[in-house]
Amino acid sequence: MRQQLFLLMLLLLLIGPTAAFVNNVSDVPGMARAGEEDQAAAPAPAGGRLGQCNLFRGKWAVDPSYPLYQPSSCPFLDPEFDCLKFGRPDKRYLNYAWKPEFCNLPRFDGVELLKRWNGKKVMFVGDSLSLNMWNSLACMIHASVPSAKTSFSRQLPLSFVSFNFKKYGVTLYLYHTTYLVDIVKEDTGRVLKLDSIEQGQAWLGMDVLIFNTWHWWTHKGRSQPWDYVQDGSKVYKDMDRLLAFYKGLSTWAKWVDLNVNPSNTTVYFQGISPTHYMGNEWMSSSTRNCNGEQLPLEVAKYPAGTPEAAVVVDKVLSRVKKPVHLLDITFLSQLRKDAHPSTYGGGGHSGVDCSHWCLPGLPDTWNHLLYASLFM
Repeated sequence: MRQQLFLLMLLLLLIGPTAAFVNNVSDVPGMARAGEEDQAAAPAPAGGRLGQCNLFRGKWAVDPSYPLYQPSSCPFLDPEFDCLKFGRPDKRYLNYAWKPEFCNLPRFDGVELLKRWNGKKVMFVGDSLSLNMWNSLACMIHASVPSAKTSFSRQLPLSFVSFNFKKYGVTLYLYHTTYLVDIVKEDTGRVLKLDSIEQGQAWLGMDVLIFNTWHWWTHKGRSQPWDYVQDGSKVYKDMDRLLAFYKGLSTWAKWVDLNVNPSNTTVYFQGISPTHYMGNEWMSSSTRNCNGEQLPLEVAKYPAGTPEAAVVVDKVLSRVKKPVHLLDITFLSQLRKDAHPSTYGGGGHSGVDCSHWCLPGLPDTWNHLLYASLFM
């Protein structure tokens, strides 16, 4: 009897954590609960560590030398991110700088970046948060070399801006894709194919690739750009979105392993950019969102913990055979509930935008960390 009881308890211990994670994700191999320690599987952040320095852990502090540029002087800035132009009255959000623990970030130098990336093709691949980051880097470089000759094209799915300053030049591309994997129009409707990535042909030949996806995986109803989701030979009307994200991101990881030569191409993953639509995530009212927020959080750990999507990213990146550097922007961005456009974004958007970020603003820090990673 005691032996049977012991075996039953052992079985419960083995299956318990998996069953408790999230509906329909229990069959994802090795998936950990959001917020749990999984040090062995975690990918190395971009830039890694220098002694005790971790670029992605620290705090926000007011720095009078910020912002790095004025939005009115940047010809590449999309209206949806130009919060000052559309009436945001407070300006303190412009003056925050990220201060990593135990080290200092090198000051951003656009000329130095042009030297290091001279002749290179850099592509941001992803949704409008990739646009956010692409806009930011173009404005940062332009502020450093305002006299540089530029070429600019804003199209779908491919946009670019080229800088030529003295003998240095770089081209920043943006490839717009919401899921990284393909959406194919068929007789039955629009099908999200979790194991297809034909659009990846457009990403070949780049020197630097910076990928991003997540926000569109949660869209439903009229904002959902597909009618069916296909996993292998099986077609569904819908499926658990976190599981679909895992499968789609795993297809992207296979593409990286098959198509990227690390000697020629450096690959980054942008990390999960958080939203601030629910105030209870930062211990405020559940009916509150980012609207009216003017100060960052000052906490060592975000109250809502690590997003489940970030756990998926860590798990997938830990299994990629080719080097992929994680820009681990999640925690530092979670603290910036004040940095969204809210009601001050242009470009025809209505309502409260707590997904994207004002420019100048938080994505400048993402690019500053990308820049710093080149020296570490």
